[in-house]
Amino acid sequence: MNNRSRAWIRRRLRSLVVLELFNIPFQAAVWFGVTGLPVTAANAVGFALFALFLVEGAAYWLAKLRRLAAPGTPLPGVRAFAALRVINMPVLAAGVLFTLWATARDPGSGSVPGLCFALFAVLEHVNYFHTQLMYDTAEDLRNLRRNGLRRAHLARDLERGDGRRKSRLGEPTP
Repeated sequence: MNNRSRAWIRRRLRSLVVLELFNIPFQAAVWFGVTGLPVTAANAVGFALFALFLVEGAAYWLAKLRRLAAPGTPLPGVRAFAALRVINMPVLAAGVLFTLWATARDPGSGSVPGLCFALFAVLEHVNYFHTQLMYDTAEDLRNLRRNGLRRAHLARDLERGDGRRKSRLGEPTP
């Protein structure tokens, strides 16, 4: 990889970290401030799930950025990401069930947005830990049209165990 492509990747990773974190207060301001959604238990739980996954996403891109500075090293926090992949499931299930219950009990602006936030959190979990759902560059879109959906970057890092590329013999390579 040449210095120019490394610089592009570094800028891309930094922008992903910043955008994920920026979206938390921005979305809160838009939905709860500008549009005036009520801050109910259902809306707060759904938004908290959404925010949690944005933080996890930012942490992953930051880890990738740090690993770019030290090629061949394990992905920083790979064990934490492996644990999060498992821990997220009951957290998501509880949040979705709660917001679904709240929406069934009293549908409206006090619950439906919370359910939508919770469902978006599920999509974020899938996007980071299983299958890439976000395709925002021309190259990504071309690849999607040619090959269909692909494994998420974090899922591939976790499959390798320590976040390092493995040789055909299964040994980590620098």
